[in-house]
Amino acid sequence: MAGQPLNQPAEIPAELDRWNWGAFFLNWIWGIGNSTFIALLALIPVVNLVMIFVLGARGSRWAWQNRAWRDAEQFRKTQRNWAIAGLAVWVLSIGGCATAVGSIPFMFKGSDAYHMTMDAVRSDTRVKAAIGDDVTDNFWVGGHLNVSANGTGDAQFSIPVHGAKGKATVFSHLVRNAGTWSMRLLVVRVDGVDTPIVLTNEDHVPIPNAAIGI
Repeated sequence: MAGQPLNQPAEIPAELDRWNWGAFFLNWIWGIGNSTFIALLALIPVVNLVMIFVLGARGSRWAWQNRAWRDAEQFRKTQRNWAIAGLAVWVLSIGGCATAVGSIPFMFKGSDAYHMTMDAVRSDTRVKAAIGDDVTDNFWVGGHLNVSANGTGDAQFSIPVHGAKGKATVFSHLVRNAGTWSMRLLVVRVDGVDTPIVLTNEDHVPIPNAAIGI
């Protein structure tokens, strides 16, 4: 019949029945755009972990059956555009997450609490004798930093450091009141040395173990 869509009947040509990256990357969004509403199962937690692979494997077949396509080329171009859009979304999402995680050390290191911690460590003669005068912090820093608008705050850091003589981990706890930080705990555990260097322990808390941190 003149004007009949190519996908009537709905048996997909073998060359089009391939893995669908658009369905895999965008799952339920792709499903709405391709009238394949079974893809909405990807919104269900746990089920979505399986459904994205099902969509990748069967998405082309379902899209071919559920929409009228002018010809095979239209189908290819449409699914290619979905794949490109899906890949772009994933790349941007992963890049955004990586940027967010990577910015944490910069946030910590830009704080007054962090500067106070490192200044105290670098000026301590016992630390210099143990790991060297050139105490340098590593890029990755553990802990947390909370600052409130009312001038209060709390900071805990676990900072790997190294010098010419060795490596160590710095543990610190600071409290902020009226906009001013005060050091409550500052301990340096030198690698290979059992006894920690305690610079400050105002609250007489147990000394952190280097294996578990704060």
